[in-house]
Amino acid sequence: MMPNQFWGRLVGDVWMPDGKGMGNTRAVDAALEAMPYGLCVWSEDLKLELFNARYAWTFGLDTEALKAGMSLRDCCRAVIDAGNYFGYSVDELYEAMLGRFARQERRETPTQYEQHLRDRNIRTTYTGRPGTGWLVTHEDITDASDHLTALSKREADLAQQAVRFETAVDNMAHGLCMIDADHKLVICNANYAMLYDLPENLRQPGTLLTDILDYRFENGMRPKEGPMAFLQRRVQTITDRKRSVDICEFENGQIISLVHQPMDDGGWVETHQDITEQRRSEARIHHLARHDALTDLPNRTLFGEEMVLAESRIRRGEMMAILCFDLDHFKVINDTLGHGVGDAVLKEVAIRINHAKREHECAARLGGDEFSMLAGPLKSPNDAAALAERLIAAISHPMEIEGHRVIIGTSIGIAVAPTDGLDGETLMKNADLALYRAKSDGRGNYRFFEKGMDAAMQHRRAIESGLKLGLTRDEFRLVFQPLMDLESNRISCMEALLRWEHSEMGFISPVEFIPVAEEIGFIVQLGEWVLKQACLTAATWPGDIRVAVNLSPVQFKSRRLMESVEQALAEAGLPASRLELEITESVLLSDSDQTLETLHALRAMGIRISMDDFGTGYSSLSYLRAFPFDKIKIDRSFIEDVGSTDANFEIIKAVIALGRSLGMATTAEGVETEAQLDAVRAHGCDEIQGFLFSRPLPPRDALELITRLAVPVEIEPRLSRIG
Repeated sequence: MMPNQFWGRLVGDVWMPDGKGMGNTRAVDAALEAMPYGLCVWSEDLKLELFNARYAWTFGLDTEALKAGMSLRDCCRAVIDAGNYFGYSVDELYEAMLGRFARQERRETPTQYEQHLRDRNIRTTYTGRPGTGWLVTHEDITDASDHLTALSKREADLAQQAVRFETAVDNMAHGLCMIDADHKLVICNANYAMLYDLPENLRQPGTLLTDILDYRFENGMRPKEGPMAFLQRRVQTITDRKRSVDICEFENGQIISLVHQPMDDGGWVETHQDITEQRRSEARIHHLARHDALTDLPNRTLFGEEMVLAESRIRRGEMMAILCFDLDHFKVINDTLGHGVGDAVLKEVAIRINHAKREHECAARLGGDEFSMLAGPLKSPNDAAALAERLIAAISHPMEIEGHRVIIGTSIGIAVAPTDGLDGETLMKNADLALYRAKSDGRGNYRFFEKGMDAAMQHRRAIESGLKLGLTRDEFRLVFQPLMDLESNRISCMEALLRWEHSEMGFISPVEFIPVAEEIGFIVQLGEWVLKQACLTAATWPGDIRVAVNLSPVQFKSRRLMESVEQALAEAGLPASRLELEITESVLLSDSDQTLETLHALRAMGIRISMDDFGTGYSSLSYLRAFPFDKIKIDRSFIEDVGSTDANFEIIKAVIALGRSLGMATTAEGVETEAQLDAVRAHGCDEIQGFLFSRPLPPRDALELITRLAVPVEIEPRLSRIG
């Protein structure tokens, strides 16, 4: 084997497969072959360890005649066979060489000899290497004019080449060690010693490998699989005498890549690279590619992979379910409290989802406030329903986020396999359809997929696409329902109600299109139109009649609210005192200072503020404490059962008494019977609104009614139906 081939394999291909050490390979090759003299290295047992091409040329030998591991006697025979040392026998030359090595062994300084070989003058220098062997150089000094100059140059070159050689080895990117056939250390570089924190005495040539391994095991480098399993694997690798790459994980968390390359003499060369950070980085990259950066839940990619695996389980007969859900009115949180609070809400929701699900179930954030969960195996669809109930309960529990008390709900759609589909795409589509049904049924609940939901989805999409066109096509109109003051027996206010007559689908109930408008963000534009038209219409009424306009939670949180109110009043020429804005408790769910500031600012303009649907929210009394409303509207759900449910009657009495004590007027909504009228009037309710008095009327009929009832009507003992 050529020296450059040997060292090239040792330094390059063997232990730097990624190519990072190729610079070291070239450095070693250059250090050997660029020497102006022959060089060879002999071990203590007089075996040829290393040589360059010029060494073979000195004796007229073909490089194939020499090889690493050759004994001194065999080398002497090859030299004599090539015509050197005329008159010497192999034994005589061998004895002479032994004498030179023996003499050098007793000296600390190099020993030089000059001889005539093949018509050339050769100076040979023997340098002892304690504990290792000998370094021998053969220099052609035939043409040297000055032996002193040649000697100085030779010594300088030798020192320079030695420095290059040692620098190349010690500056390798990885740790390197060479072990001989007797399992003893031949050489190791600084990176190897540093990697295992080896003391100086264990770095010396001749150190048993077992001593090095024992030290490593005792000083924190214990393999995860245990020392015995590690040693058995290493012994097998050495016995196989094949190049191998092994990844070793240790109890202290380190991960070492070990490349083993056997040598012809029974020993081997190994490189050791610490790849701990590399593996951690790879794991982080793999994790980030499949998980949501904000919540650390699986993302759409990982969820898709899990669904593919679930498909095979479904084909084997397992019952699985996909749950699609999002957060009710999450856009309000972002718009009013900012995206920072919104992100914090999403993180808290993710924590609650993880607590609600079972360990083997996969929950993912698909984007925004959209989530999905893959659950199974299930015994029955009831298992999916129980999971949905846990999720709804967990998510709807109040949150404390950056000083804000946030209450947010969720709606869930469920598709069960194999009944609702056999593949992930179909199941996701059907769960999404069920989610829309859950939303349209009032939110905060769950629905299973049912056949026919696709048609309902098409209807909803038609509503979404038709909302914006509805304004441009003049399809929206306002109707007005009067509120009767029970003390003066006159109309005190008219509530503006929005109606939509679609050009193709006909009449669409506000119960259908208002939630959709809120979800797609169109409610602000639509609400501004309602406010403007209501003020313009009210300006045509007598000066003591107010107009009431409902504000959506999304519209109330809009930064344009104050501007749109001022503009609507100004364009209509309507005094602020004649405008009444109705809000629901959901406006106050965030319990933010900004909400209260907006309410006070509206009040300061002279606008009256009413709480609509009182009693249907979470904490009405705390809201009444936070802001002094002008009016409380008792929800129709309490009024409709008067006479049949004593509990509702007691609630009505309590609300009227509460309003009176707080200086707030009370309005009973949904009064349709004389019994209901008698009940609320008897306990001091200020206003009534409902079909018993009048249905919602178009603007012309509303004005006619106001004009006709300018004189107080007699409502004793019964209130007659009008309109």
